[in-house]
Amino acid sequence: MGSEIVVLEKLCHGFFVGLLLFLAILTLLCLLRAVLGPRIADRVVAVNMLGTMVIVMIAILTLLLQEDYLADICVIYAMISFLAVIVLTKVYMGVYLEHKNVSTLGAEEILSREEAASEEAEEVLEKEESTKEEEL
Repeated sequence: MGSEIVVLEKLCHGFFVGLLLFLAILTLLCLLRAVLGPRIADRVVAVNMLGTMVIVMIAILTLLLQEDYLADICVIYAMISFLAVIVLTKVYMGVYLEHKNVSTLGAEEILSREEAASEEAEEVLEKEESTKEEEL
């Protein structure tokens, strides 16, 4: 019975190490998506996935190394990761809304300038016509 427990512990140890390697590869792929992501939403989701995978990796290390303080670190990292995603979302939404308002205001400003320019052109033409009529 004692040898079965030793074999089972070695099997679990190998499984945990393999799982950590797999998660490390996925973490690198998520980091690549966070850097190269074509849209902002892709980057925010990749950062969120990175945080989740790091939390899982810390939890696996807690079991593998049998160190209880790593579970506390895992919980703290989860809170920090959550706040980071919320802050990134707020920042990017602010940038998006600002860009949207600027482009909308830019279009309205262009239209108002065109209207003002056409009114000025009409006034100039009227003045020229009135001066021509006075000359005649």
